[in-house]
Amino acid sequence: MSENSRPKGTPRFPEGPAPDPAGSRFERRIRSFQPRRSRVTTAQGDALRRLWPQWGLDIDGKEVLDLGELFGPEAAPGTEAAAAPTRVVLEIGFGMGEATAQMAAADPDTGILAVDVHTPGQGNLLGLAERNGLSNIRVANGDAIILLREMLTPESLDGVRVYFPDPWPKARHHKRRLIQAEFLTLLAPCLRPGAVLHCATDWEPYAEHMLEVLSAHPDFENTQEDGGYAPRPDFRPLTRFEGQGLDKGHVVHDLLFRRAATLAERPEDPSHP
Repeated sequence: MSENSRPKGTPRFPEGPAPDPAGSRFERRIRSFQPRRSRVTTAQGDALRRLWPQWGLDIDGKEVLDLGELFGPEAAPGTEAAAAPTRVVLEIGFGMGEATAQMAAADPDTGILAVDVHTPGQGNLLGLAERNGLSNIRVANGDAIILLREMLTPESLDGVRVYFPDPWPKARHHKRRLIQAEFLTLLAPCLRPGAVLHCATDWEPYAEHMLEVLSAHPDFENTQEDGGYAPRPDFRPLTRFEGQGLDKGHVVHDLLFRRAATLAERPEDPSHP
């Protein structure tokens, strides 16, 4: 169906990502992201229509995910069946997906559950996965907070990647930053002991904020003996966005914090018995 012939008010991708998958089922709160409904190219739209039913999922909070089943040994179209990944990492915010695809290709034993709300990026990553024969990527649409709180089981993740999140530079918007103590408290139980949270940013004040918040949290330990930033690991590709920042004189900081062997005691939450 062409864009011009599509009836007004009908979804562009009926079997693709939902505009607001969780709807009003959960409390209204400050979000760390803003959905961007920019133009979807023909190739991205084609990937969404064909591949979303197989490799995409909406974060609706309705069911708990079985990551072993989600990353089952299904082959990419046109490829031989691949073994299921032995570990799963969560990537929050992947942009157009180029770095995600590179990391998936370099480490086929790791499944990447990639979360974003940017429709063109979702289509682009699905297309990259197909073209490169990558069966270890799943694309999730929606709010990562709902995913962590409602849809993941304890100690189901082997790592989390948060690369170049929105720094929300204005002081009045700092409350929107993703890396906060509350987020870390929610995230920690979903990580296996020793699993690493890897953050990267080229916004110096946000890097300082991340280091302070992570260092103070009892559920995380800095992998660096000096308690500071880490060198960029070889597995994190140098992205086009990062390269542009470096050309402008930006300094990129990586932070690698390990989940502690034992979690701090949680206060009782009457809303979650």
